[in-house]
Amino acid sequence: MDRQAELVALIDKHSSEGMRPSAIPRLSLIRATAPSEPIHTLYEASLCLVVQGKKQVQLGERVLEYDSGAFLAVSVDMAVVGRVIEASREKPYLCFALMLDRAALAALALEMGPPQAGEPGSGMALGPMNADLLDAALRLVRLLETPRDIPVLAPMAERELLYRLLAGPNGARLRQIAHAESKLSQVSRAISWIKLNYREAFSIEALAAEARMSASALHLHFKQVTSLSPLQYQKQIRLHEARRLILSTAMDAASAAHEVGYDSPSQFSREYRRLFGAPPLRDAARLREAGLAAS
Repeated sequence: MDRQAELVALIDKHSSEGMRPSAIPRLSLIRATAPSEPIHTLYEASLCLVVQGKKQVQLGERVLEYDSGAFLAVSVDMAVVGRVIEASREKPYLCFALMLDRAALAALALEMGPPQAGEPGSGMALGPMNADLLDAALRLVRLLETPRDIPVLAPMAERELLYRLLAGPNGARLRQIAHAESKLSQVSRAISWIKLNYREAFSIEALAAEARMSASALHLHFKQVTSLSPLQYQKQIRLHEARRLILSTAMDAASAAHEVGYDSPSQFSREYRRLFGAPPLRDAARLREAGLAAS
């Protein structure tokens, strides 16, 4: 069995419908037996390897498609629209998603030396799946067959995988995370602050101070990385959290709106419908009927 076929077989064996965490920390396996409708979701900083089938992700106006010949690297938390476009019961969509350990990534990046100076670019990029990256992913997933080895060997396999990612075509962009004054690191600080304080109003000047940037530089580079302005990003965080509350706790729309920081239920309903395509309760009913959990 070749490496690609072995990786497909292992993920097929250890996955179930939907996205499920594995026994390996930070590693989730994803399976779909049919194409999906577009789903608004928040991607955490991660490495996604589709080993069978095909996925489409939209970030702002950009549309990315990838399959087993490519990987998706996400360097900061992003609001996207994703959908599986190639999957069947006979040949399901299978994906390996590793949440990036920022501390481990930064330490490894520092060992590899400073990245070249430059603009941060988008926080989401495709890269070619080469033999070294495939080997490292396979070694990590093989540990699911021997759970007793996971505590000792998984950190080593994960480190190799991160190294292969940093040494690859998109590595210079990810290595900026390790350097406090890089534009990507500064934008990442702004994103982390918004996620912690998304319920509260904020000024761009205060956020820029948190990111250690000027207000004009923050506007420019935040949009380069996320395709959104800081206020648009906050709005999407609020709406995604409200959607999760409505779905997972059966909270009513007005209470969810208040919980995430909206003063006006009517404004919340308008913005929710604009993002998700339906009013809150109708959207929740549609998702439950389709068997989809909140993202």
